[in-house]
Order: sequence, then structure tokens, then C-alpha cells
Amino acid sequence: MDLRLRRRLARLLAGASIELSPRDPFAGERLRGLFAPGTTVFVTHPADATHHDIAAACARLRGAGFIPVPHLAARRFSGFTQASDLLRRVREEAAVASILVTAGDADRPAGPFCDSLDLLASGLVERHGIGHVLFAAYPEGHPGIGAGVLERALRHKLALARAHGLDATLLTQFGFEPAPIRQWLAGLPARGVLCPVRIGVAGPASVARIAQFAVHCGLVAMLPALACRHAALPRILTEVAPDALLRALFAEPLAGAPVAGLHIFTFGGVRRTAEWLGAWRAAA
Repeated sequence: MDLRLRRRLARLLAGASIELSPRDPFAGERLRGLFAPGTTVFVTHPADATHHDIAAACARLRGAGFIPVPHLAARRFSGFTQASDLLRRVREEAAVASILVTAGDADRPAGPFCDSLDLLASGLVERHGIGHVLFAAYPEGHPGIGAGVLERALRHKLALARAHGLDATLLTQFGFEPAPIRQWLAGLPARGVLCPVRIGVAGPASVARIAQFAVHCGLVAMLPALACRHAALPRILTEVAPDALLRALFAEPLAGAPVAGLHIFTFGGVRRTAEWLGAWRAAA
């Protein structure tokens, strides 16, 4: 690999964000042994976690010197009071300045919010002093939402964020092929989307593990690209990392919307992700 490209990727990876669940044992002081203070850590909103779990994890991470960014899955909130309480607590106890707003994968809303638009429209986000929101984006499409619907929803969310005085960033779902990501980024300005983009990649994990998460996220269309590279059984059982994707993606300058950085989905675990990043730093 060209030395300049290696160094460029090392810089991007050094500033990459990661994510973990609120009940992960590394969601706090233990993370200091693996990642540098100042790392941005997204805290997910799984079905088995309460909003108290999320607030407590964010507070522990902030206390350990990290920058917590909680997921807010709109359909999981039972009411305005619960959503407001979580926003108040993460702001007061963890100095949270950014949140990732999603609809969530629940079939039916637990309360008044059907999607992220409903949560934004409530005014709760800015009311609690949070000025930056991230929205999920899908360069390779969404299995349950048509491309046109997805495009209109994104424009509406960005317009609503502006109307509420919120800065916005897009966070992409992980993928396996560079071409769709490059094409999607290049087309954003023409569609009126000019906000920064954080590119999501699957961290080091076994092929079987990544495939499991792809199915869980409904990203079945991505599996053929994964299977083409790792079809043999021994390869399915061994670990893969996104090195080849990153090399291909950043070998040439990316056109379109500005890239704010990388986000690593830690399917193989937080410790393994830290080791992989450490190897990149050493190599550069």
C-alpha cells in the first residue's frame, strides 16, 4: 500500500468513533485501557435496555474522558416524559451535545413517536440544550423502505433539523463494497444534501458474525458481496477486517458531501477493534 494512503487511513482511523451497548462492561472506566480519552463512543438503544441504562452508560463514559453519543430509538419511548427524562439526564449528567436519532426496529411504537421525525418535531431535543443530531443513512438502500421514501424522509429530517436550529450529520450503515458508497456520496449535493457524513464500516469480526448482524439489520442484499470474498467454510470461520474496503474507498479523493470521519461497528467486540486500530497506528 502507498505510504501516503496508509498514513491517511491511519489518521482517519485514529479519529474514528465506535459504538457499544449500554450494558457492555467496557461502557465506562474500563474503556480507558483500550481507547484514548476523547474518543467518541455511541451508546446503542437495544430492546433490552432502559433509558436509565443509557443515561448511566453515558455518564460513566463522560466520567472516564470519552464523548458519549446516545442512540434515541423513537419507537421505544413510552411517552414524552420518558424521552424528556433521558435527554435531560444525558445532558446534565454526561454533557451530551450530540445524539443519533432513529425510528428503531420495533414493529409498533411503544408510545407517541412513530419515527425520528415525530421525536424531532416534539422540540424535546433543542429544549434540553442538544444542538447536533445524527441520522442513519443507507448508501446501499434499506430492505424495508423504498429508495424514494428513504430519500424524502432524509430531506424532511434535515429540513426539520434546520428549522429547529440543529446541526446535522449522516452516519451510514456498514457496507462491503466501495462503489455504492462513492456513488452515493457523489450524488448527495445534487439532491440538496450538503451536511457532513460519517462513514460506517464493520470492524474486525468473523464472516459468520458479520453476516449475522447483516441479517439482524435487514441488510440481506449485502450478503452476496460478503459471500463472494469468503465463500469457503474456513474463511467463514476466520476473522476479516475492513482494510480492503478502506483502501479502495480512500485510494482516490471522494467527491460529493464532506466526510466527517469513520464509525466502526464493533461486531467482533470492543477489545478486538482496539487491537486492530492499534495495528494500524503501529504500521503507519
